[in-house]
Amino acid sequence: MERLVRRWNLEIVAAVAAGNTSCAFHVRRADGSPAFLKLTPEPEIGVTEAIALRAWADNVHVVPLIDSDSESGSLLLGAVEPGNPVERLPIEDVAMLLRRLRPTTIPENGLPALRQRIDFLFDLTVGRWRDSPAEKHLDRDLLDRCRAAALALSADGPAGLVHGDLHPGNVLISGSHGLVVIDPRPSIGDPAFDAIDWVLAQVAELRELEENIAHLAALLPDLTPDRLMDWCRATAAMIAIPRLNRGLFDRKTRFLLRLAEDSAVSK
Repeated sequence: MERLVRRWNLEIVAAVAAGNTSCAFHVRRADGSPAFLKLTPEPEIGVTEAIALRAWADNVHVVPLIDSDSESGSLLLGAVEPGNPVERLPIEDVAMLLRRLRPTTIPENGLPALRQRIDFLFDLTVGRWRDSPAEKHLDRDLLDRCRAAALALSADGPAGLVHGDLHPGNVLISGSHGLVVIDPRPSIGDPAFDAIDWVLAQVAELRELEENIAHLAALLPDLTPDRLMDWCRATAAMIAIPRLNRGLFDRKTRFLLRLAEDSAVSK
């Protein structure tokens, strides 16, 4: 980190709570402006994030990339203030963000295909499921069939820049730009993948999910409702397992398990 502090002439102000795959520091630049220094355990994580952030460089709803260090995968990012994460968003705001996350030019090189992100997420999910409370509620065969359904979806359909980790914790409130997206795990694939968490929010019945999808599709004409429903089914088990491991066997979790079973049957 000392090398980066010297390179970018930074003053470390405070550490920020670490994420699953990175840690960050609130820093001050030589001109006195605030910024964030983000360190990643694997350079590739930071390199791919930088590629995506450069594609979104003109988008005020994405955290600005000031500079990057390809050797370490570290990023110097513009500060988002006050920077509080949203709890939930109305579908209209979700549609606005998804629309703005579709750049006119898609990076041609350096980003993985969405299917690679899918494989990574399901590998992670299997690890969280094995020898855990969730193992009592769903079996490995169901997870494998859901993975197959998700991989099939990632193999066709539209190809665009996918954020890959778009959930309320990665959408911050900015005093100057409203909503600002952070922490992409980008890939090239179906942009509908980024809508999953939002249409499933606060949903515990199929009718509610169908209404959310229909509402979002009305605002995004190129979004195919059936594909988004299939994405929700294919990833439902992935979302249910952390809830089960926290002891949440509520209406939402039971709905997610039914949705996962639907994916396994339909595929």
